[in-house]
Amino acid sequence: MDPKFRAAQRWNIVWVVPIIALLIGSWMIYRNFSSKGPVARVGFETADGIAAGKTDVRCRSVKVGIVKKVSLTDDLKAVLVTLELDPESEGLLREGTHFWVVRPRVSTTDVSGLGTLLTGAYIELDPGPSQGGIINDFMGLETPLPTNRNIPGRRLVLTASEAGSLVAGSPIYYRGLDVGRIEKRELDADGRTVTYDAFIREEFSMLVKENTRFWNTSGIDISAGADGFKVRTPSLQAMVSGGATFGVPEGLQAGKPAADGMSFTLFTDEDAANKSTFNPTIKFLLLFEQSVRGLSRAAPVEFRGIVIGRVADISLDYLRQADDSRIPVLIEIDPTLLRRETADKLLSPDSDFLQSSVKQGLRAALKAGNLLTGALFVDLDYYKEAAPAEIGMTGDLKTLPTVSSGLAQLEAKVTAILDKVQALPIDETMKKFADAADEATRTMVELKQTVAAGRKTLDDPEFRKLPADLRESLAKLDKSISSYGPEGPIQGDMLRTLEELRAALRALKAVSTTVDEKPNSLLFGRDSSGNPIPKAPSGKR
Repeated sequence: MDPKFRAAQRWNIVWVVPIIALLIGSWMIYRNFSSKGPVARVGFETADGIAAGKTDVRCRSVKVGIVKKVSLTDDLKAVLVTLELDPESEGLLREGTHFWVVRPRVSTTDVSGLGTLLTGAYIELDPGPSQGGIINDFMGLETPLPTNRNIPGRRLVLTASEAGSLVAGSPIYYRGLDVGRIEKRELDADGRTVTYDAFIREEFSMLVKENTRFWNTSGIDISAGADGFKVRTPSLQAMVSGGATFGVPEGLQAGKPAADGMSFTLFTDEDAANKSTFNPTIKFLLLFEQSVRGLSRAAPVEFRGIVIGRVADISLDYLRQADDSRIPVLIEIDPTLLRRETADKLLSPDSDFLQSSVKQGLRAALKAGNLLTGALFVDLDYYKEAAPAEIGMTGDLKTLPTVSSGLAQLEAKVTAILDKVQALPIDETMKKFADAADEATRTMVELKQTVAAGRKTLDDPEFRKLPADLRESLAKLDKSISSYGPEGPIQGDMLRTLEELRAALRALKAVSTTVDEKPNSLLFGRDSSGNPIPKAPSGKR
């Protein structure tokens, strides 16, 4: 029997099971890889509150990932945290993105993260600018950002020479209203300036102009100068946590709105911010023939009470001759503080306005701005009785003539008067008065003896025979002479007059000595002796 050939069966239903298993496995592999999101590596100083597989990653309080791994860096100085984000959150990992751990925080400026006491700490993600490139390695922040970058507002940079009490989170005020925050504080690489990142909320961002001035309002500001005492107290929050404020100085027109990222100087106080508009372009040298004690740099220069400049320097280096005993004071004047026509004449090199003003009596003098502190300021005014003078030159600087101040003139006149009083022969005069008193005493004794002799004569029987009118005349004479005796009123009045004269002369001599030692005692009085005035016991008067 011939064999029959039949083709082998190529398909078997047995193969269905492995094929299905392969498809399911491939789908699971694809699903596994496709479900994985982007991975980011973030460095922190410590892993406090962070646990792999438990700590969430959130953005605006929405979970976008989870911590996969926590490990130490190779140098053992930090912690490397590996995060896995959801696939749809890949666009959050870009340049400028910030990470920080949200945990309970309590400070003078803020209280945050109290909700994590129940839910546990988590990592907050603040996305960077949309135009930033995709990156996977970041350095985490140890403190959270005061404001998220996606919140609209004006972000500025403030620079100061000293940090003071202004810290991250300190408020920024405008006319006492809280309008923003200090986000960050750091020392520049050169170590000379402190830089602040400031944020102004969107609704107040138009208040910041290109010519706006920022100044520190932390603590209580007490100052004393030629313009008196000044005490400024900020709000309680600013005193505790520090604060800054801003505004456009008076006299300046509000400029254009400030651009985002613009840099401003942070001044120490409001006075310094207002004085920053001072633009001196004219300088004069003043040579005073009196002491300038009480005059300091930045002291005001006034013309009849209006501030037009300030004192720039006080130094003997400006003198060209070694035997010159005058004290040089350099002043600066801002022409914008004068009338326009006056400023134009001063700035014109061909104008003789200043020379003619000096001929009319324009002089510089030192005046007392504060009697308590002794602070002085420079006063420019016209003096009709001033001696003729002209503008001089000391090096490259024009020199304005000066006059002694009113206080110096008063001291000179008082000193001259006291010198004349002291030159009087007071001792000789007192001796003559004493001699005159002794002579008057002797005369009174002689008169008394004469009166006694006259009374004896009147008692004589022979004398009684005289006419009655003569006896009456002698009685009147006896009565008149008796008033000049030691017990008489005239001699007593004379002695009291002499004692009062001695006391007056001694007081005048004491005043002369006091004023000679301390000329300004006529204005401020002499120092107290320090002996307290005893008081009567309570209940006894």
